[in-house]
Amino acid sequence: MLAKRIIPCLDVDAGRVVKGRRFVDLRDAGNPATLAAKYSEEGADELVFLDITASAQKRDILVQVVREVASVINIPFTVGGGIRDMEDADLVLRNGADKTSINTAAVNNPSLLKQLSETYGAQCVVVAIDAKSNPSMPSGYEVYTYGGRKAAGVDAVEWAVRVMELGAGEILLTSMDMDGTQQGYDLRLCRKVVEAVNIPVIASGGAGSPEHIYRVLTDGRADAALAASIFHYGQHTINEVKQYLRERGVEVRL
Repeated sequence: MLAKRIIPCLDVDAGRVVKGRRFVDLRDAGNPATLAAKYSEEGADELVFLDITASAQKRDILVQVVREVASVINIPFTVGGGIRDMEDADLVLRNGADKTSINTAAVNNPSLLKQLSETYGAQCVVVAIDAKSNPSMPSGYEVYTYGGRKAAGVDAVEWAVRVMELGAGEILLTSMDMDGTQQGYDLRLCRKVVEAVNIPVIASGGAGSPEHIYRVLTDGRADAALAASIFHYGQHTINEVKQYLRERGVEVRL
């Protein structure tokens, strides 16, 4: 069995790490490079950097900030937000990213995923799926784009299967309903996606305690848990979370 991964997330807006609730009401959480170095030293398995307003503002990703973060860590590094085409993906990969994360551009132009996968390999292609409850959808969840601002009219589970078929190597699945609430992940959403695909699923949205992370890795069957607030504001350290998981029989990297 592969070890489960614990992944801090840097949501970046105007060069600063921020955290909101259900994608709004953002508050400052610190300097990206400072937090990145801290998490790398604490034993994070990977780091995700999302320029959360790049797509909505139709601007380029903050490459200088990506470069600064990459220079202070020694763990796998995923970068997303505002990646619209092959040139954008190439730019972040040349500036320190190990993987690209794509959401809006993938929905608008699915063939981009195939191009990325064929050019860089599936291991470089992470598709971010921001999903929100919608009872009219077959799975009960709808995909949102542009940083959670626009309903895409696409079923979240059907989209997960499609991106896998197009060459995505991993899915970053965020529950918009639970994001920033610290009330726990959406286990139902996570299980639905995990059961539909055979690529790793990173669960995101709702972590408030080590117990929540334990639940999404066991009951939710996620391959990795992404969290932000509980790490940014010092509620728990990565080591505390890993110790909690180890004590309950979940295999994690030391």
